[in-house]
Amino acid sequence: MATSYEMTYIVRPDLDADAKKTLVERFDAILTDNGATIQKSADWATRRFAYEIAGYREGTYHIINFTAEDDKAINEFDRLAKISQDILRHMIVKRDAE
Repeated sequence: MATSYEMTYIVRPDLDADAKKTLVERFDAILTDNGATIQKSADWATRRFAYEIAGYREGTYHIINFTAEDDKAINEFDRLAKISQDILRHMIVKRDAE
């Protein structure tokens, strides 16, 4: 049975709209190419940080709700998000069964 997850990541604020769209599509594809099924992928808001992250005082939050049978998609997303210069932070949480 598939497990539900919610992922939030913060995109650096100086990325132009086209580059951000490409980034989101790329990371959505990383999930789907590794067996995840995305229910929702949407921008949340651009918010000011409580403290500076990588020289930035604000960032655009993006939320993805998805299901996955195993950890393959999560591990690959995590690995690539950590080395991406455009994603400042990310967090993946398992959602309770509804």
